[in-house]
Parts: sequence; structure tokens; C-alpha cells
Amino acid sequence: MSARMHLSGAHDPQERSEGERFALAAEVLGLLADRTRLALLERLAEGEADVTTLTEACGVARPSVSQHLARLRLAGLVATRKEGRRVIYGLRHGHLRRLVDEALAVADHELGDLPPHD
Repeated sequence: MSARMHLSGAHDPQERSEGERFALAAEVLGLLADRTRLALLERLAEGEADVTTLTEACGVARPSVSQHLARLRLAGLVATRKEGRRVIYGLRHGHLRRLVDEALAVADHELGDLPPHD
């Protein structure tokens, strides 16, 4: 099963089983379980951006950024639009912004609980 299949499927919660719901949520969380994709989504939570801007913000090679963006786009988590020759990326759902924020808040909390390094 792919996230794209689920995300592009029926949007009526009544049409999905609990198993499908959990499977889709696990797929979304799996996509977030990558340092580069999480950094891209955090940057996109600030607003739309093109690949050059995202490459600079994430400090990752452009081909890698493009591959991660393609994966997020195919899963339906980011949307694209053309602006001249540039492709502009943005988050498709406010829920995703909150999910990324919460994941990073958990990380911040855990890092705050660590003893200082010598």
C-alpha cells in the first residue's frame, strides 16, 4: 500500500475502516521519520518555497532535496504550483504543520531533559 493511494482515496471517514486509518497514519509518520523530509516540512510550514530556497534552508544537496520533495508530493503531503520556470512547493494541510511542530516540540522537550555535556 502506498500513501498516495490512501491520500488520494475517499475523504469520507465513514468509508474507511479503522485499519485503513491506522495504516495511513503510519505511512504519514513514516514519511516524517526522515531528517531531511522533516527539515523540508519545517521550512515549508513557514511558507511556500522553491527547490533552491529549500536546499539552502536544509543544507542538503539539491538532488537529495528534489528526491525527498518528489516523495512528499507523490504522497500528497506537499502541493506544487508553477511560477514561470520555477516550481513552488507548499504544505497541503495545516494538520501537517501541527504534526511537524509537535514532533519537534517533543524533541526539544527531550533535549531539555538531557544532562549537560562535559
